[in-house]
Amino acid sequence: MVGSNASAVSSWRLAAQYPLRSFLTALRFLTIVPVSWKSDEDGKFFQASVVWFPLVGLFIGSFVAFFVFLVSPFFSSSMLAVFAVLLLSGFSGFLHLDGVADSGDGLLSSRPREQALTIMRDSRSGAMGVIVLVFLILGKYAALSSLSIESMIPLLILTPVAGRTAILISMAILPYARKAEGGLGQLFYSKERYSIAGVALLIFIICCLLISTQSALVTLVALLLTVLLFSRWCFVKIGGATGDTLGAVCEYSELSVAIAALCIQGVI
Repeated sequence: MVGSNASAVSSWRLAAQYPLRSFLTALRFLTIVPVSWKSDEDGKFFQASVVWFPLVGLFIGSFVAFFVFLVSPFFSSSMLAVFAVLLLSGFSGFLHLDGVADSGDGLLSSRPREQALTIMRDSRSGAMGVIVLVFLILGKYAALSSLSIESMIPLLILTPVAGRTAILISMAILPYARKAEGGLGQLFYSKERYSIAGVALLIFIICCLLISTQSALVTLVALLLTVLLFSRWCFVKIGGATGDTLGAVCEYSELSVAIAALCIQGVI
């Protein structure tokens, strides 16, 4: 039985002691996979669950890639790109796209920090959020539809890993912006977030090398630049990260990795 002081235990240790429970906590949070076993204990494993974020990303990418591969003989590259964009975002219940819209409204507003954070809490989407959301989806579609099926499949495996890795790197380099009032994102912050982000980045690099050693460096630079630039913007505007900005950096990183794939192939 997990004790009530589980949050005081090292995230690494808790993930090692309860690998299945902590993994399922990550799976339930990051996806819509209907696994209810021990879901009532998720609160004890939020911090430990982040250890599994890259593997959950790999699971999402593998499923989407396998589905697109299965239907590829029957559809054009444009339709395959539509399926891919829908599945990549839909697998998370569109949670991260919601973060894109909310953070777009707050970060692009001319309001000071506290008002920007209030805007991001509003469940209604404003014009800025909708515009950012539309361009993000268009960008993903344009990038994926420009690739051959041979290039699209490995990219679909890699992009969700990139997105979840970006979340962990952002958590490592940014403080939580809503410390006073709390928030969903704060539940996943731990003292081990730096080492967790480092391991996640290593996993991402390994995935890049397994897919293509020649493109690994370009893909890695695309991911890091996206995370660092967006994190800098968040720090200047609101003083750190929120659950919305973590979801947004996931989506932006997926887009940047897809664009990097086009650059590597000389499509752009």
